Amino acid sequence: MKLRAIAVWCALVFLPQTLLAQGGGGGGGGGGNGNVIIAGQTAGVQVDAQGVLRLVVRDAGGRLLRQRILAAQAQLDPEVAQPSPLRKISLNRLEQVIAEHLAAGKPLQAEVKYLAGLTRVQFVFFYPETGDIVLAGPAEGWVEDAVGRVRGIHSGRPTILLEDLLAALRAFPPGQVRQNFVVGCSIDPTQEGLARLQRFLRQVGRYVRPGSGPAIAQGIRKALGYHNIRVLGISPRTHMAHVLVEADYRMKLIGIGLERPPVKIRSYVDLATRGGSSRNALQRWYFVPDYECVRVSEDGLAMELVGQGVKLVNESEVVLPDGRRLSNVRPDRASVAFVRQFTARFPQLAAAEPVFAQLRTAIDLLIAAAFIQQQDYYGKANWPAELLRDEQRLPIEVLPAPQRVETAVNVLWRRGRLYTPLGGGVQIQPYLALASERLLRDEKGQVAQLRVKLSQLPPGRWWWD
Repeated sequence: MKLRAIAVWCALVFLPQTLLAQGGGGGGGGGGNGNVIIAGQTAGVQVDAQGVLRLVVRDAGGRLLRQRILAAQAQLDPEVAQPSPLRKISLNRLEQVIAEHLAAGKPLQAEVKYLAGLTRVQFVFFYPETGDIVLAGPAEGWVEDAVGRVRGIHSGRPTILLEDLLAALRAFPPGQVRQNFVVGCSIDPTQEGLARLQRFLRQVGRYVRPGSGPAIAQGIRKALGYHNIRVLGISPRTHMAHVLVEADYRMKLIGIGLERPPVKIRSYVDLATRGGSSRNALQRWYFVPDYECVRVSEDGLAMELVGQGVKLVNESEVVLPDGRRLSNVRPDRASVAFVRQFTARFPQLAAAEPVFAQLRTAIDLLIAAAFIQQQDYYGKANWPAELLRDEQRLPIEVLPAPQRVETAVNVLWRRGRLYTPLGGGVQIQPYLALASERLLRDEKGQVAQLRVKLSQLPPGRWWWD
């Protein structure tokens, strides 16, 4: 299995116009700062043996991916490779197939590991007469790209992995409802690093000489040092955890102008103006679900996930001289503008950058798993899903745990001087989406009718169209 993870602490510094002489100011990009500006590349991440995360960029122009697509089209079973607007998967029957493979000592087939090409969970159905718990959504054939992501051949959307489904089901096991349970990640500087940074900024002074940008960037990196990564609610050694961390990291690179997104999103750097932020303001941006995203049938036997599913929100904080953070009640206008436009254009971004689509998938899987738990489909089906929840027999904690990252710095000039490190993370509370006041009504009964329409489960199949 490929190593797929990354996260980093990002910082930017606004400096006087004298830095323009070195060619590193203006626009939305940084120069002389030692960081790669990503644009139009196939990007992913790796974690080394010490748990340090690194960005990986491969296959510029997508030539290798096109070659792999041709090979995959020739090798895949035509039935599973055929695009389907609504492919169904029975979780109960999936477990039986996995059990048979394990009992025979056979490795899991690709269609099992990639859930028959499912690219999105759109519906959850329960059939009391057979006890089947069914996930349904669009599907197609798949191919692995240059950074190890498995993606649909036709749409390019990431294929849902069995290991991500298992991570979600294990986070919400039968009979263990925890209302304040959070799944997510956080990338945080140390208090000592922030204190060193404040001292360094005071030493730099108000003005700098032309050409001093690289030295300042290096000073910031040295002062902040490594930053700690925390993963909440799931094992940090899972692929889902790595997706959350990478999505958070890549969002911050976009925010500080070190990654040019394939859709029009103005970076925080471009949006900030003189007086729009304070010198010691800490802008924190968080991915959260769009919690009004669940439509449930009146009988509780069917659920649909609607909308784009993901929002970016901000939280302004102030860094004190000793490195402590206190809440700042005054919102930063540029930060607010950035998160609003990022949210508005998230669907287009997810269609072009697979990691953001994987973030959406992770949120969908977690909400679906929480719904199955909350509705007690396990008990109603008399199915405890023991194998799917067994790490010993079906391990998913197989990746290095991301623990720390180096600082990424962008040194730019914007009509004055400003220091703003960026933090945040991902916070997912699926039970909030299932609260009665947030549920969307199935007013026309369309979700319930679709469940009935699809009630003919073919014998001997764990997936079908």
